Amino acid sequence: MRSCFKSLDLGASALFIKGFSQTDRWKEAISMLQDMKKALLPSPRNYGDVIAGAVLHGDSETSWKLYDELLELGLVPGQDTWQCLFQSGITQRGHEDKLFDVLSYMRDNQIYPEKPLMETIKAWFESLPDQKWRGKFSSVTPSGDCRNCKALLESIQLTEVEYAQLKHNVMEKVIEGGDVFNKSNPEELKSFKSFVKQRPPFDIVIDGLNVAKMLPHAAQSETLLAVVSELEQQSLNILVLGRKHMLRHSRNWDRQNMSLIKQKAHCFFTEDISEDDPYLLYAALNSGVHCKFLSRDLMRDHKACLPDSATRCLFFKWQRGHQLVISHYTPGKRVRFERILSYDTIIQTNGSSWHIPYDQKAEDRASYEVPQKWLCLTRD
Repeated sequence: MRSCFKSLDLGASALFIKGFSQTDRWKEAISMLQDMKKALLPSPRNYGDVIAGAVLHGDSETSWKLYDELLELGLVPGQDTWQCLFQSGITQRGHEDKLFDVLSYMRDNQIYPEKPLMETIKAWFESLPDQKWRGKFSSVTPSGDCRNCKALLESIQLTEVEYAQLKHNVMEKVIEGGDVFNKSNPEELKSFKSFVKQRPPFDIVIDGLNVAKMLPHAAQSETLLAVVSELEQQSLNILVLGRKHMLRHSRNWDRQNMSLIKQKAHCFFTEDISEDDPYLLYAALNSGVHCKFLSRDLMRDHKACLPDSATRCLFFKWQRGHQLVISHYTPGKRVRFERILSYDTIIQTNGSSWHIPYDQKAEDRASYEVPQKWLCLTRD
């Protein structure tokens, strides 16, 4: 094919990289990867195939060099690549620090290993000489205690310093930043800030349109009214953020329902073209650490606006500890909410133990959804 064509297309290159990686001529796959880089950015899968080839042929130095290159390009490694590296670590020593760095990367990016990777991580820990790690699959009590070793997991709550840091960065980069507000009216934002300032801190901020659309066949104003009424019974100071079209009477937006909502909660309605997430973030963070928000939105778009990985970690930790989600609602019946956990569901260690949440199988999840199964690693 090389003699017939001046260059290979992406699909052919990817197939050759995968194929050659499994043979004695695996180093040719590295050359193909470098050729691919001249035209476009290779995928994590392309890198993973070459890394797997290097591991298969006992060249751990090359596998880690390629892994570092993958990260430098801003690519996210695949689970099978990590599994390959941990498998290599069982038989070849000298890269323990790098494998612990992999666990830190997964923690910082809120990535949960799937069962096959988890079992390899467990085997790697248990293979470490003279360290006597032992892994047990476990779960966590509602109060945050591991059922296996009884250790208390990290709290989901931010410290005062962390909260102040997060608030400053979100206000500066997301609220005041240029890109997110390119659809919003600066005067509207100024008006909203004044609106928030004139009212006592909110206990909960509701993304009105997002929540109202939860049930596709129900009248949206009826759904929103049911949610607001349920929260009002808890004597909460509520803010509902909505769009101006919600005030125009229609089949979905009953004027009487909207009038009742305005009696039960503070309401602010933005222009229909406005980006409403930043308004929600501003009101929630400005109200203090106690304030929750109700939305099915994943908030992923705001990750790129934050200045560094530490702030992004704080943002998602704040989200996990403050995002209220509706678990069940049938029209005419009470609204049920998911319980917000008191502990943080991320990879964590206190030096003498490791706790790693994992997925049974590959699945897409919202950032507020977390696995229930854990690997508990302790020293004998």
